[in-house]
Amino acid sequence: MVQDKSTNVTWHDGLVSCDERASLLEQKGVTLWFTGLSGSGKSTIAVALERRLMDQGKLSYRLDGDNIRLGINKNLGFSADDRTENIRRIGEISKLFCDVGILTLASFISPYRDDRDHVRQLHEASDFSFVEIFVDCALSSAEERDPKGLYKKARAGEIKNFTGIDDPYEVPNNPEIHLRSDVLSLDQEVDAIMAFLQHNKFVV
Repeated sequence: MVQDKSTNVTWHDGLVSCDERASLLEQKGVTLWFTGLSGSGKSTIAVALERRLMDQGKLSYRLDGDNIRLGINKNLGFSADDRTENIRRIGEISKLFCDVGILTLASFISPYRDDRDHVRQLHEASDFSFVEIFVDCALSSAEERDPKGLYKKARAGEIKNFTGIDDPYEVPNNPEIHLRSDVLSLDQEVDAIMAFLQHNKFVV
């Protein structure tokens, strides 16, 4: 639980509503939360989806695990507490993007179910949409891909607290979108997400 150290602060309302911003962009803000093992394809799918959305005139922004840890979260490690704080911060950032009306593509291993549920609750409390996308990939397939060589290092004991090796990954119970990235092609995965967005009128 994060300790609230802020005192004597009050939310300052503006004169522009979330609905007005969404109308300006002709789209509805939503957080698409990609979760899965390292090497499952989360970032690859998010990059391709961002490109597809841009090509269709839709504004999105991609929040990537490594990119965020190079900046706002560079003071966090990979302990359970630091992972929780990492996801909490991203949840708050994603919620801000939703308020702007942006399609937010958040790509994080986010191994703990409670942390992901907390981000969902943050969104729902403000009447924002949160869509959990489980990028499902067998550990053997993710380890075979190993694009960054991290599994090899984890197996050699050079990396501690590595998800899937010596740290757990808690599979989502009811994700809105379930992608088998070791079965589907990249185009099929992006098509599935676009169909969901269109069906639920996040984009038209």
